[in-house]
Amino acid sequence: MIGSASLPGGVLLRPLDVGDARALLDAYIRSREHLRPFDPVRPDSFWTLAGQQNGLDEMVQQMKEGRLLACAMLRDGRVLGCATLNTIVLGPSCSANLGYWVEPAEVGRGLASAAVAALCQIADQELGLHRIQASTSPSNVASQRVLVKNGFEQWGTAPKYLHINGRWQDSCLFQRILNDRPPSFGS
Repeated sequence: MIGSASLPGGVLLRPLDVGDARALLDAYIRSREHLRPFDPVRPDSFWTLAGQQNGLDEMVQQMKEGRLLACAMLRDGRVLGCATLNTIVLGPSCSANLGYWVEPAEVGRGLASAAVAALCQIADQELGLHRIQASTSPSNVASQRVLVKNGFEQWGTAPKYLHINGRWQDSCLFQRILNDRPPSFGS
C-alpha cells in the first residue's frame, strides 16, 4: 500500500480510509486546544462523527485522484496524529504541500519527525515528486525544528498567508528538494 511506514514506538503511518472517522474524531477532540493556535476555525460540524465521515469521504476521493496522500499515525487502532501531502501536482512542478500534527500526549517523542521523514521518502520514491513545501506559524518553533531536522530550508516569510485561529497570520515558508530527476509524465 502506498504511503505506509513503521514509525518508532509501535506506530504505523498509513493512508486514512473511510473507516477511520471515529478514531480521527477522538484524536481531534483530544487535540483541540493544542491545535487551536495553528488551525483554521472549524465549523461545528467538524467536531461530529458525520463531519469527520464527510471529510474522510472527500479525502479518499482526492487520494484516488492522486491529489492527496493523507495518513494517520496509529498505535493499537488509536489515531495519534496525521501527516499529509496535499495539493500534489505532477508535470513540470512535481511538488506537494506538507502538513502534520501530533496529539499533545505524543509531542516531543519524535513522532512528527519520523512521520515527516517517511512522507519525504514516499514522496520521492513512490510518488516521484521533486519538491515539498511547508509553512509554519512564526511562533511554532517545534514544527520548524521538525522541518529543519528533515532537510527543509526556510526560504521566506509570507505576510498574512493563512487564516488561522480566526485571523490572517504570517507564515514561515520551508521547502525540501528531494531529487533532481526530470519529471515523469506517465505513459
